Order: sequence, then structure tokens, then C-alpha cells
Amino acid sequence: MAGGMTQNDTHAALKQLVWPMRLTLIGLWAERLARAFWPLWTVLITALAALAFGVQDYGPVAMVWGGLGVVGLAALLALVVGLRRFHRPTPAEALTRLDTTLPGRPIAALQDTQAIGTTDPASMAVWQAHLARMAARAAGAKPVAPDLRLSSRDPYALRYLGLTALVMALLFGSLWRVASLSGMAPGAAEAMQGPTWEGWAQPPAYTGKPSLYLNDITAETLTLPAGSRIQLRTYGEVGALSVTQSVSGIVDAAAKAPDAPVDGTKGLHDFVVLQTGKLSIDGPGGRAWQIIATPDTGPTIAVKGEVGRESDGRFKQGFTATDDYGVTSGQVTIALDLSQVDRRFGLTIDPEPMEPVVLDLPLPLTGKRTDYTETLIDDLSEHAFANLPVILTFAVNDAAGQTGTADPLAMTLPGKRFFDPLAAAIIELRRDILWNRANAPTTTMILKAITNRPEGFIRNEAVGMRLRVALRDLDVNATDLTTEMRDALAKELWALALLVEEGDLANALERLRRSQDKLDEAIRNGASPEEIEKLMQEMQQALNEYTRELAEQSKRDPNQQQQQNTEGMQFSADQMQQMLDKLEQLMKEGRTAEAAELMEKLRQLMENMQVTEGEGGQGQGQGKSMQGLSETLRDQQGLSDDAFRDLQQGQQEGQPGEGQNPGQEQQGEGQDGQGEGQEQGSLTDRQRSLRERLNDLQSGQLPGDGSKEGEAGRQELDRAGRAMEEAEQALRDGDLPGAMDRQADAMEALREGMRNFGDALAQEQRQQGTAQQGDQPGAPDPNGQRDPLGRDPGNSARIGSDRNMLQEDPGRRAQALLDEIRRRSGEQTRPGEELDYLRRLLDMF
Repeated sequence: MAGGMTQNDTHAALKQLVWPMRLTLIGLWAERLARAFWPLWTVLITALAALAFGVQDYGPVAMVWGGLGVVGLAALLALVVGLRRFHRPTPAEALTRLDTTLPGRPIAALQDTQAIGTTDPASMAVWQAHLARMAARAAGAKPVAPDLRLSSRDPYALRYLGLTALVMALLFGSLWRVASLSGMAPGAAEAMQGPTWEGWAQPPAYTGKPSLYLNDITAETLTLPAGSRIQLRTYGEVGALSVTQSVSGIVDAAAKAPDAPVDGTKGLHDFVVLQTGKLSIDGPGGRAWQIIATPDTGPTIAVKGEVGRESDGRFKQGFTATDDYGVTSGQVTIALDLSQVDRRFGLTIDPEPMEPVVLDLPLPLTGKRTDYTETLIDDLSEHAFANLPVILTFAVNDAAGQTGTADPLAMTLPGKRFFDPLAAAIIELRRDILWNRANAPTTTMILKAITNRPEGFIRNEAVGMRLRVALRDLDVNATDLTTEMRDALAKELWALALLVEEGDLANALERLRRSQDKLDEAIRNGASPEEIEKLMQEMQQALNEYTRELAEQSKRDPNQQQQQNTEGMQFSADQMQQMLDKLEQLMKEGRTAEAAELMEKLRQLMENMQVTEGEGGQGQGQGKSMQGLSETLRDQQGLSDDAFRDLQQGQQEGQPGEGQNPGQEQQGEGQDGQGEGQEQGSLTDRQRSLRERLNDLQSGQLPGDGSKEGEAGRQELDRAGRAMEEAEQALRDGDLPGAMDRQADAMEALREGMRNFGDALAQEQRQQGTAQQGDQPGAPDPNGQRDPLGRDPGNSARIGSDRNMLQEDPGRRAQALLDEIRRRSGEQTRPGEELDYLRRLLDMF
């Protein structure tokens, strides 16, 4: 029939299944062999692993052969069980498995014959069409993979234990050891042509050298690291082979060491190479070597370069260490060099027993430790040895337990240096009580003298108060000062010295004078270049703050004569900057004498410079507080603009916005009064400065003390402070969008607080029957500062004023700015953060 399948076509379709069927049959063989005989090959590979590890060498012959008998019985039992379980697969079974993977069992259909309707043409046509469809399905048959999973038959995974043991034996053992069974067979000695032997040489593990099989070494000379272990095993008639050696200090190992022949059929010789000598196996098939023992040389260490001192008191000392196989550890011992101590003042009496300081030396994290150079960096500024003569002893160790020591290094132990006279005096008194508690009465008298008239000497009231508390405790316990009390007092004196040396000062001029004193003291005492550089940077920062304070003072003071005086002081500050540049150049050139003279001129110049604060009554104090709030609001707005600018820049660069804390950023180019009243540096530092400024303003004079409006204003300032603190944390975490939200909350709280204070101030003015000039239209602005839209803050805390401070119409300019903001906010292609920021601006203004 046209389109039907003949019997020949059916046979052809079945022939196409030959290769899939054969591969499936092979899989059936593998599957049934694995299921039936996995206990057999598990027993065999476990026994082979044990023999490769040399288990037979550690027991008597009878026990070895007994174990082999047990293994043989287990293998025989496993073989019998496997044969009973194993059923040989047939091609028919493979064809049936192949057929079960196909839809409709087409292979079985191709093998069927039509039972009824063989005389009916229609029935025959249907049957032929059915066969054609089944042949098409059978043509897509693919070999069936065997199921080799044995977890149900081996629930304890014994087969994996055997495989793991065999792999470990191949890695760390030797299949040659299996051959040693031939020497253990009964009558094997007689069957062999003569006695035989085996030997191994194992260098110490820390050398990293491989084990040697002595049977393969035919050279007459053999070089081994000292400490190598040699194992020799002889087989055959007792006395046929003998071992003599002179490498372990025992001439006849077979007679004098516990290596005497065992069981009369074998001899075990085990010794360690300690010296150069000879090793020989005498007898038939024997061999001899001249063993050269290479000693493990001890490690060496040498100090490299001069000791360095960091500006914060840390010291650095380089060193180089070497060892033939690698350094494992190192220490430096720092002991007081009492003979070189200047025994004056508190150091006149003998010191209390002080243990040497032991520091661990750094080791390279990567690479070899056979030859390396590192730098020891540590800070012992708070230790009693700081700035005193000491002896440093560097030592390193290797894996063999040997120690190498460098020549003792005598030096003055670097530590933090204090250039403020009061801080230096506190540190010296601290050193005296750490030297010997017998100095406590003398220290008490000196502290009393220091705190007697602190005016002009102790400039920080907190330091004076804490110093008097420490003096009281020391005075009470001076004759019975325990170790715990001494350590607590030393810790407090150290904190006070740091507070005096590095603490905040009341004004910029005091900071500038203090930094100048410290720099002068450092130059005269021969400070290190790092310390000079740090003090120069500190003085430069103090000069910048002082100059900024002068500029703000000149704007706040409307008096023309005072303005002229300020310009004269500004000129002196410029002169000071030139002198600082000249001073830095002299220090780089090493001309310390000329630098000291220039510092004296600088001191004389500073005597005529001062920062004055305007005097006034309560009204003026409140006015300054309101002005400070206005400046804080303006600077907060500028900081928010800079944060938004950084966010835009980060998005343009394809990076998520972050606070740029580690780096530096420029202040907003579009802000009026650029650089005035804003802190330079990171966004986080500027936010912290604004928060601290707000705290200072809250502690000052604010309007409406005790009134409802005044209390509401103070609550708003508290809310602004919390928002600033949250913004600072967000900037520190790199969350610019979150920081901008908190900054917006802070500005809103500042505006509400200023509005409340303005109402309170107006109420006070009405009660006093006076009107402030700044409340009237056209009142002059005391500082000439504008908000982001060009409007001046009024002195009643209003945002904007009625005075036209611009050359053009302020309303027109403000309207143009608002139109531009609205235009940009309508561009949906801009980033989402920018659109949110523009909407916040529209809500603000």
C-alpha cells in the first residue's frame, strides 16, 4: 500500500536500534556487576591500601598471614554472594529498557503482528500507519545510562572508605611495599636466590624534601639533611646481611640499638643521621654509601637602617632575617639601659624592677621566609621606657629550635614628644612615679606648685579641675601608693597631657600662638622632620582659622576705624604666611639656627595681633545668636547643595552616590560668600562643624527665655541638632540621598526655630516699648549675607527682607531662579534623586 510499512521496513527500523541497544546492554552489565560485586572490590582495595601503607612491616609474620587469611575469606564470601546475585543481562532486556524510555513503547509495537483484520484493506491501512508512527518514534531512541547508585545497598558508604584509603596509600605510601609479602611466605627464604633488603631515608618535615628509596640510589655519595631518619629492613637468613653505620654515633646499629633482628627472618634498623659518616649493608647484594650530613644552619637577623619616629610617637625599625629553611618566629626584647640614663631629678633614685618589653617581630604573609626584610612598627609612648636609653635585642627562631640573635642595639626609645610646657611637665611627673613610687611626695609638691596660681599657665579649665583631682588622690596616697593606683594615676596624667597638647582652644589667636610655641620648642629641641612637618601643618591650619576670624570680624564691625585696624591685622597675617613659607624652606635645608631666629621674629609679630569680640548688652548677644542661626542655616543649605553635586557627579561616573568622606571636595561654586563661615574638608567634617556650631548657639543667649515662643524655638533647635547628627552619620556611611533628607529636616527645623525666636524677640521689643531697626522695611543687614535665592535674612529671623541689596530687582531674580527650578523639575529624564531635590527646593521656597 502506498504510504504503508512493509515487513522489510520494520526490520530496517529495528536494525537502526542496534547501537543504542548494545550501549544500553553494556550499561546493564556495569550496573549488575557493581550491585553484585561491590563488597568484593571494597575488600580488595582496602587490603591493597593497607599493604601499600606497610602495615605488614609492623607485626609478626603469623599475624600478617592471619590477616591475609581473613581478607581472603571475606573476599571469597563476597565473591560467592556476588555470583548468586548476578544475573547476566540479555539483548532482549536491553531492548526492553530502551523501549521503556520511549513514549508508546514503539519497539514492542514494531515487533508485534496484526492479529485481526488482515483481510480488511482499511484495517491494514490503519496498522501500517501505526507502524510508521512507531518507527519514527523508535528512530529517536538513545542509549539508557546505567544506574550505578549503591546507597541503598551500602548505607554506610564502605566502598568510599576503601577508595579513600587506596588514594591516600597511592599518595603517601608505596605499592612496592606489597612486594614485601613475598619475603614473608613460609619457605620463601629458601626459594629466593639470596637475602635481600629495603631502605628509606626521610628528611625532617620542615625541610620540605622528599623521602628517598635507598634501593634506587646507586651513587656512592648521598647528601642528607642532618636529622634525617633512615630505616633499613633485611630479609633472609639471620646474619646473611649486616648493617654498619657511623652517622648516628653508634657504630653497630644491629648489635647495640633496639634494631636487632626480629623473629629470626628479618631485621629492622632505624636511626637518625646526626653527622657525616658511612652506611653499608654487608653481605650478598649489599651496598655502601658515604653519607654527607648537611647541618641546619641557625637563623640570622640584622638591624637595617636607623630608627624612625612618627609624629604620633610610633617608632619604626627595619631588620633583615635569613634561614636556610625559613624563619618561624621572632621577638625583640627592649630592656632599660640604666648606665646611660641621665640620673637627675626623679631619676636620681634607683628604679623599681621593670620587666623588659618583648614584642613579636612581623613575618611576611606571603612568599618564602628564608630571606626577607620587614619593619617593626609599634608605639610605646605610654611605657615607662619611652624617651629613655634602652637596649634592643632582635632574635629569630627556625623550625629546628635554633635561635639567631642580632647585635644589641643601644638607642633612646622613641615616644610621643610634648612641646607644650605644661604637657611636658605632666609627662615628666608621670615618668617619675612610673620610675619609682618613692617619687610620689616630690610629684605631689610639684603638682601643688603648678596648680597654685594657674592663671595664664593652665589655659583649659577642665585640665585644671582634673589636675587638682589627681593631685588630691596622689596627696592622700603618696606614702602608700599601690601598683593599681599608680597605673590609674599614670593613665590620667597621660590623658591630661594629651588634652593640654592637642585639646581645643577658646579662640583662633590662642590656637595660633600655641602652635607657634610648640613649633619653636620643637625646632630648639631638634625634633624629627616628621614632627616638624606635623607642627607646621598645625600652625598653617591655625593661621587659616585666624585669618577667617579676622575676615568675619571685619564684616561684623560697621565702624570704619575698626575696619582699618582689621585690615592692618590682616596684613600682619599675610606677613606671617610669608614667614611660615620661609620657615618651611629653612627647615628643609637644615638651617635650624636661622629658623630659630625667624621663629623669634614671628613671636614678636604675633604679640601685636589679637582677635577681639564686640561687647554689648543682652540685646546684642541675642542679635549675634540670631545672626549665628542665620549663618548656620545658610551654610547648611550650601552643604546640602554640595552633597547633591557630589551625588550627580557619582551618577555621571557610573558609581552609586557616596559621601566622599575619604576625599576632598570643593565648595559650591554658585554660593554667595564662598569660603565664609564654611569648614573646608569632607562633607562629614563640615556637617559635624555645623552641628557643633548649633550646640554652641544653643548654649548662648537666645530670645524668649521662659516664654512659649522661646521654648518652642529651643525644641526646634534640638530637632535640628538631631537631624544634623543623623545627616553626619549618613554621610559617614556614604548614603548621600539619606543625608540630603536629614539636611532638609534640619533646615526646616532651623527655619521654624528662627521664626519662633523672631516672634519672641518681637514680643520682648513690644514689651520694652522699643522697635528694632532691623524690623523696619529697608533695614540694613548687619553682615550682608543672602539666602540661596539672593534674599537677606532679617534680624528678626525672617527668611528674606524688604531691602533691595542687589543691583537688579530681587523679585525678578528670585522669579527667574524659581522658573528654572520648575523647568528642571518637569524634565522626567533627569535622575530621580535630582528630581526629589528640585521638588524639595520648590517646597522650601
